[in-house]
Amino acid sequence: MPTGVKGSIEINGHTVDITNPDKPLWPEMGITKAMYLQKLAALAPYLLRYCEGRLLTVIRYPHGEGGMSFYQKNAPEPRPDYISTYLHEGIRYMILDSLPSLLWLGNQAALEFHPSLHRAGSPLPCEWMIDLDPSRDVEPRIMEAAAIVGEALHSLGLASVPKTSGATGVQIIVPISPGITFDELREIGHFLGRFVTEKHPHLFTLERLKKHRGDNIYFDYLQHYGGKTLAAPYTPRARPRATVSTPLTWEEVRRNVSPLDYHLLNIEARLASVGDLLATLPPQPVELVIRALKGRR
Repeated sequence: MPTGVKGSIEINGHTVDITNPDKPLWPEMGITKAMYLQKLAALAPYLLRYCEGRLLTVIRYPHGEGGMSFYQKNAPEPRPDYISTYLHEGIRYMILDSLPSLLWLGNQAALEFHPSLHRAGSPLPCEWMIDLDPSRDVEPRIMEAAAIVGEALHSLGLASVPKTSGATGVQIIVPISPGITFDELREIGHFLGRFVTEKHPHLFTLERLKKHRGDNIYFDYLQHYGGKTLAAPYTPRARPRATVSTPLTWEEVRRNVSPLDYHLLNIEARLASVGDLLATLPPQPVELVIRALKGRR
């Protein structure tokens, strides 16, 4: 889509209205709304995979990154008929399941996409996700912490994929087979969190309250819960450098890459080079670890 286009575009038989295509959304990076929609179209095959069928929360920035923002869970009115929704606990969530819906949300200045950890209508998690949350605005040890958690998972016989949050943190994702519950994942998460915290007490903490963490990195196993959300793989983030939540190789983690290295202006080249690192990892035998933990009681 050329940057000067106005009015509407036709996508998969649907009309997507485009307003203010020249509006700066990431001024520091020179990214306008039209450029953003181009990038979303390129990200769609990857981003939609991790949003499809899930309850969606978006963060909208009507005046671009750095301006006022608000979280949106309820599907707005009016909305096009191609926007899928699902009523859950009194909230009519949007379901991000198509390129037209993604571009429509992009035109609404939705700069971040946060899906639920479960599919609409299901109480079961889609994957196991460990959230490493720094207590400092700049945390040079975040990749060191991620590597330690990755090694601990490996010692349990579990392969995993780390991803930048696109902000300051890192999430570590373990694909799972259907049937595992959130309660079981929190139990194994607590076990793993205690293990790394006891081995590295000056790096990790299980303290929920930020004011009590000091400089330690929070090993958040409680975030994995029905109704909670985390930044989707490949979602842009409303940060000055237009960062993108990006899956990494463990080699990149050991090289201490920066989350700032991956952004809207280079994510297409990266995906062309490495593809979707998450999609290549099969479900891991998490149920064996859960069973072993239960056997120790």
